[in-house]
Amino acid sequence: MNKNKGWMVLLTMLLITSLLAACSSGGGSSQAGEEISTDPADIKGEITVLTQRTDIVDTVFKDYAAEFNKEYPDVKVNFQALADYEGQVKIRMSTKDYGDVLMIPTSVPIADIPDFFEPLGTYDELKDKYTAIEERMVDGQVYGIPTVITFSGIIYNKQVFKDAGIAEVPKTPEQFQAALQLVKDNTDAIPLYTNYASGWALTQWEADLPTVAGSVDYVNIDQPNTDENFVAGKPHYELYKVLYDAAKSGLIEKDPTTTDWESSKADLANGKIATMALGSWAITQIQGLTDTPDNIGFLPFPTNASDVVVPLAADYNIGMNVNSENKPAAKAWIDWFLAISNYAVEQGGGMSADKNAELPPILDQYNDVTFSTLTPAKEGQEGLVDKIDNEGEIGLWQPDFKKRIIEAAIGNRSESYDDIMKNLNDKWVKARTEVAK
Repeated sequence: MNKNKGWMVLLTMLLITSLLAACSSGGGSSQAGEEISTDPADIKGEITVLTQRTDIVDTVFKDYAAEFNKEYPDVKVNFQALADYEGQVKIRMSTKDYGDVLMIPTSVPIADIPDFFEPLGTYDELKDKYTAIEERMVDGQVYGIPTVITFSGIIYNKQVFKDAGIAEVPKTPEQFQAALQLVKDNTDAIPLYTNYASGWALTQWEADLPTVAGSVDYVNIDQPNTDENFVAGKPHYELYKVLYDAAKSGLIEKDPTTTDWESSKADLANGKIATMALGSWAITQIQGLTDTPDNIGFLPFPTNASDVVVPLAADYNIGMNVNSENKPAAKAWIDWFLAISNYAVEQGGGMSADKNAELPPILDQYNDVTFSTLTPAKEGQEGLVDKIDNEGEIGLWQPDFKKRIIEAAIGNRSESYDDIMKNLNDKWVKARTEVAK
């Protein structure tokens, strides 16, 4: 409620500012939704691009601008990197001065997006070119396109696998456990690093639920309509059994309570760790810490499902300020950035939203794998999974029960894996009943 009130205040201020500007000037800016020229001969002037990437704004982004200028020589591109991106942009959006191109803050309510951003095209116009554009769509108009499409699974060190004698990447949970055991038996590397102490890293496992289920429908369609969410044989049970079995067999770090995220990236990069369950966003970070980046590989989360499905999720969506004084140049930058820069692969650790783009080299071997976004919830059930989760205090995207699983597996808790799963399922069933009232 407070968040929405905040945006109502910002919206009111924006409307007042717009009215004052209209009264005091001849109205030099284009109107929202008007057709924007795409002819390079017409595209000139200056634009400002806001970014959250403080780490590469003075290096990679300047190189992007130089390449962009080869096609659009009459456009000057300025960059502003914001350390507290969400907070700083939210403040700036109380005025018209929030750049020409920017990442749409996730805190902006979907219904309010048209008040701040220019449509980039209709869904029908863009659906065959870009994936995952539904998230920032209002009344059939697309206001944002993902800068990166990330994927989830297991990041591993190929050299460690080779040294361990693992001939083929494991596909099933049984094969994965066997591979981890080979790593323990034949190398000095930690087979599976949980990053227990960080807490947040354990939440990354939940993203692999669709792979275990073998279906893009499971999370939003099947899950909210079942009373067997943590029952043996069901996706949640099988997903976290992989974590439990590895910990039970001594295939994780010796003392999980002392893990360190930053050092773990370097250790995976340099062969001291064999595997971690993470999103693809971490790949470039890990590769940047070694002289042998090609040793870092990706494999889909182990599953017994007949169809191997790797879930895709959208990172920040790039959009255009509805108040921009130079929309042709802003639109040209967005189109170029998405299609040409290769930011998604080289800097975002994922794949491009452009459906014509090639898969990242790290995925070349997975021609038999389906990479797909999840099926949205049925009408009337939007957000139902979150409601059940919150009502039952289960914590699907929280670290608590993942820590319980590890602690039980290494003997620090007296409960068994089945005890934990029964407890979670009882909470789920009760919460579903409450939410359905």
